[in-house]
Amino acid sequence: MRLKISHMTEYTYAEPVEFALQRLRLTPQDGPGQHVLNWQTSVTGAGREAVYRDHFGNRVELVSVNDGASSISVMAMGEVETEERNGVFGPHIGYVPLWLFRRETALTKPGKLVRELVKLVDGDGELARMHALMAAITDAVEYKKDVTGPETTAEQALELKAGVCQDHAHIFISAARLMGLPARYVSGYMLDESAMDAASHAWAEAHVPGLGWVGFDPANLICPDERYVRIASGLDYADTAPVSGMVVGSSPEMIAVTVSVEQ
Repeated sequence: MRLKISHMTEYTYAEPVEFALQRLRLTPQDGPGQHVLNWQTSVTGAGREAVYRDHFGNRVELVSVNDGASSISVMAMGEVETEERNGVFGPHIGYVPLWLFRRETALTKPGKLVRELVKLVDGDGELARMHALMAAITDAVEYKKDVTGPETTAEQALELKAGVCQDHAHIFISAARLMGLPARYVSGYMLDESAMDAASHAWAEAHVPGLGWVGFDPANLICPDERYVRIASGLDYADTAPVSGMVVGSSPEMIAVTVSVEQ
């Protein structure tokens, strides 16, 4: 499947900022299941300082804003060819050791509710257990916008019984690690023709013996297929945020994000 994606992020400040430094993780890479046909990112109101790959292998662009800026806009767009792999990404590659993906983070630390969820999961083999875990999360946490935020933990989302794809992914990662499997967070895009407003998407991957990394999307109760484009991966959302950084100054900011994904 050939997917065309555009992702615009606009920051507007009430007063000119003194200084801002932002990390952009907005560039997909060639890999299992996807081939980047063309891609570009452009920044207005800021200057590109460096481009590098982080320790997870994600492509990161570092941009800075000098004194006096009142707005910044970031546009990422291009086309990616994808293929159906039934959610299987494959063997672990890269410099980060596999055992690191068993480590707890602030967003994925299991609490009482995650532990209770794990007790309900059963299946014949690790793959079956991961599918059962995905279904259990879908049942336990209703997809609902504007009830959680980037700082919401897996445990808090389970307590609320509501959240978005980020929360579903964090719960899956927390539970999978508790069950003994390495797990990671994946950010990207999904073609969803039924959605009224497109948005960036997130899902989880567990490292299953004999298969390697396998994706699970509890928000849609499916394994990622040819409708998915991956951008970045890491231990949790903080490692994969499309735009993150710091602003010096007390000026309030407003953020507007527009995403389009089409075949």
